[in-house]
Amino acid sequence: MTQTDDPSAPSGHPYGGEIELERAGWAELQALSRQLGPAQRLEPGYYVDPDWSVRDVVGHIGAWLAEGKSQLERITTGTYDRHEVDIDALNARFLDAMRDQPWDLVRLQATAARHAMLAAWFGLDARSAEADWWVRKCGADHYGEHLPRLREWVAELRGRTGPSTRR
Repeated sequence: MTQTDDPSAPSGHPYGGEIELERAGWAELQALSRQLGPAQRLEPGYYVDPDWSVRDVVGHIGAWLAEGKSQLERITTGTYDRHEVDIDALNARFLDAMRDQPWDLVRLQATAARHAMLAAWFGLDARSAEADWWVRKCGADHYGEHLPRLREWVAELRGRTGPSTRR
Protein backbone atom coordinates (compact mmCIF):
# COMPACT_ATOMS: atom_id res chain seq x y z
CA MET A 1 0.00 0.00 0.00
CA THR A 2 1.47 3.37 -0.96
CA GLN A 3 0.32 6.87 -0.30
CA THR A 4 -0.61 8.86 -3.39
CA ASP A 5 1.11 12.01 -2.10
CA ASP A 6 4.45 10.23 -1.71
CA PRO A 7 7.26 11.49 -3.92
CA SER A 8 8.43 8.93 -6.43
CA ALA A 9 11.90 7.54 -6.86
CA PRO A 10 13.49 7.71 -10.28
CA SER A 11 12.78 4.66 -12.44
CA GLY A 12 15.36 1.93 -11.93
CA HIS A 13 16.58 3.44 -8.63
CA PRO A 14 19.19 1.20 -6.94
CA TYR A 15 17.04 1.14 -3.79
CA GLY A 16 13.66 0.77 -5.51
CA GLY A 17 12.65 -2.34 -3.57
CA GLU A 18 13.64 -0.83 -0.25
CA ILE A 19 11.70 2.33 -1.06
CA GLU A 20 8.52 0.35 -1.64
CA LEU A 21 9.00 -1.50 1.67
CA GLU A 22 9.54 1.84 3.42
CA ARG A 23 6.28 3.16 1.99
CA ALA A 24 4.34 0.15 3.26
CA GLY A 25 5.86 0.48 6.73
CA TRP A 26 5.16 4.21 6.87
CA ALA A 27 1.57 3.66 5.78
CA GLU A 28 1.06 1.12 8.57
CA LEU A 29 2.68 3.40 11.15
CA GLN A 30 0.31 6.18 10.14
CA ALA A 31 -2.74 3.91 10.07
CA LEU A 32 -2.01 2.60 13.56
CA SER A 33 -1.56 6.06 15.05
CA ARG A 34 -4.81 7.25 13.43
CA GLN A 35 -6.69 4.54 15.34
CA LEU A 36 -5.99 6.35 18.61
CA GLY A 37 -7.40 9.44 20.16
CA PRO A 38 -5.25 12.34 21.37
CA ALA A 39 -4.94 11.10 24.98
CA GLN A 40 -4.14 7.54 23.89
CA ARG A 41 -1.23 8.73 21.74
CA LEU A 42 0.34 10.25 24.86
CA GLU A 43 -0.21 7.33 27.22
CA PRO A 44 3.03 5.69 28.34
CA GLY A 45 3.41 1.95 27.96
CA TYR A 46 4.62 1.37 24.41
CA TYR A 47 7.99 0.79 26.10
CA VAL A 48 8.72 0.90 29.82
CA ASP A 49 11.93 2.17 31.45
CA PRO A 50 12.07 4.62 29.93
CA ASP A 51 8.37 5.04 29.32
CA TRP A 52 7.43 5.65 25.71
CA SER A 53 4.07 6.59 24.24
CA VAL A 54 2.94 6.41 20.61
CA ARG A 55 3.98 10.06 20.34
CA ASP A 56 7.45 9.07 21.55
CA VAL A 57 7.89 6.26 19.03
CA VAL A 58 6.71 8.49 16.17
CA GLY A 59 9.08 11.21 17.39
CA HIS A 60 11.90 8.65 17.60
CA ILE A 61 11.29 7.47 14.05
CA GLY A 62 11.01 11.04 12.81
CA ALA A 63 14.31 11.98 14.43
CA TRP A 64 16.04 9.01 12.79
CA LEU A 65 14.52 10.02 9.45
CA ALA A 66 15.97 13.52 9.89
CA GLU A 67 19.37 12.07 10.82
CA GLY A 68 19.21 9.69 7.87
CA LYS A 69 18.48 12.58 5.52
CA SER A 70 21.63 14.37 6.66
CA GLN A 71 23.79 11.29 6.37
CA LEU A 72 22.43 10.29 2.94
CA GLU A 73 23.08 13.82 1.68
CA ARG A 74 26.67 13.54 2.92
CA ILE A 75 27.06 10.23 1.12
CA THR A 76 25.72 11.77 -2.10
CA THR A 77 28.01 14.80 -1.90
CA GLY A 78 31.09 12.82 -0.88
CA THR A 79 31.38 14.43 2.55
CA TYR A 80 30.29 11.42 4.59
CA ASP A 81 32.56 10.75 7.56
CA ARG A 82 32.41 7.05 8.24
CA HIS A 83 32.13 6.57 11.99
CA GLU A 84 30.55 4.35 14.58
CA VAL A 85 27.03 5.48 15.39
CA ASP A 86 26.17 5.45 19.08
CA ILE A 87 22.56 4.37 18.64
CA ASP A 88 21.74 4.38 22.36
CA ALA A 89 23.06 7.92 22.83
CA LEU A 90 21.17 9.19 19.79
CA ASN A 91 18.00 7.43 20.94
CA ALA A 92 18.26 9.13 24.34
CA ARG A 93 18.94 12.52 22.75
CA PHE A 94 16.05 12.14 20.29
CA LEU A 95 13.64 11.02 23.01
CA ASP A 96 14.61 13.94 25.22
CA ALA A 97 14.17 16.43 22.37
CA MET A 98 10.70 15.21 21.39
CA ARG A 99 9.28 14.04 24.72
CA ASP A 100 7.24 17.12 25.63
CA GLN A 101 6.20 18.16 22.15
CA PRO A 102 2.52 18.05 21.20
CA TRP A 103 1.32 15.18 19.02
CA ASP A 104 0.56 17.39 16.01
CA LEU A 105 4.10 18.79 16.01
CA VAL A 106 5.67 15.34 16.40
CA ARG A 107 3.56 13.94 13.55
CA LEU A 108 4.37 16.94 11.35
CA GLN A 109 8.11 16.68 12.14
CA ALA A 110 8.16 12.97 11.31
CA THR A 111 6.28 13.50 8.05
CA ALA A 112 8.51 16.40 6.99
CA ALA A 113 11.65 14.46 7.96
CA ARG A 114 10.45 11.48 5.95
CA HIS A 115 9.87 13.56 2.83
CA ALA A 116 13.31 15.15 3.19
CA MET A 117 14.91 11.75 3.82
CA LEU A 118 13.22 10.31 0.73
CA ALA A 119 14.52 13.19 -1.38
CA ALA A 120 18.04 12.47 -0.12
CA TRP A 121 17.52 8.74 -0.66
CA PHE A 122 16.35 9.36 -4.22
CA GLY A 123 19.58 11.28 -4.80
CA LEU A 124 21.64 8.13 -4.38
CA ASP A 125 22.71 6.84 -7.77
CA ALA A 126 24.53 3.72 -6.58
CA ARG A 127 24.50 1.36 -3.64
CA SER A 128 27.26 1.48 -1.02
CA ALA A 129 27.83 -0.11 2.37
CA GLU A 130 27.32 3.26 4.08
CA ALA A 131 24.10 4.02 2.20
CA ASP A 132 22.85 0.48 2.83
CA TRP A 133 23.27 1.01 6.59
CA TRP A 134 21.39 4.32 6.59
CA VAL A 135 18.64 2.97 4.32
CA ARG A 136 18.08 0.16 6.82
CA LYS A 137 18.19 2.57 9.79
CA CYS A 138 15.69 5.02 8.28
CA GLY A 139 13.54 2.67 6.27
CA ALA A 140 11.52 -0.50 6.52
CA ASP A 141 14.02 -2.31 8.75
CA HIS A 142 13.70 0.40 11.40
CA TYR A 143 9.93 0.46 11.11
CA GLY A 144 10.02 -3.33 11.45
CA GLU A 145 11.73 -2.96 14.82
CA HIS A 146 8.79 -0.90 16.09
CA LEU A 147 5.66 -2.04 14.26
CA PRO A 148 5.09 -5.36 16.09
CA ARG A 149 5.05 -3.65 19.50
CA LEU A 150 3.07 -0.73 18.12
CA ARG A 151 0.39 -3.12 16.81
CA GLU A 152 0.17 -4.72 20.27
CA TRP A 153 0.10 -1.39 22.09
CA VAL A 154 -2.59 0.08 19.84
CA ALA A 155 -4.72 -3.03 20.29
CA GLU A 156 -4.26 -2.82 24.06
CA LEU A 157 -5.17 0.86 24.18
CA ARG A 158 -8.21 0.35 21.98
CA GLY A 159 -9.29 -2.66 24.01
CA ARG A 160 -9.29 -0.65 27.22
CA THR A 161 -11.56 2.13 26.04
CA GLY A 162 -12.98 1.01 22.72
CA PRO A 163 -12.73 3.09 19.58
CA SER A 164 -11.68 6.67 20.19
CA THR A 165 -12.61 9.86 18.56
CA ARG A 166 -9.80 10.35 16.07
CA ARG A 167 -8.25 13.66 15.18
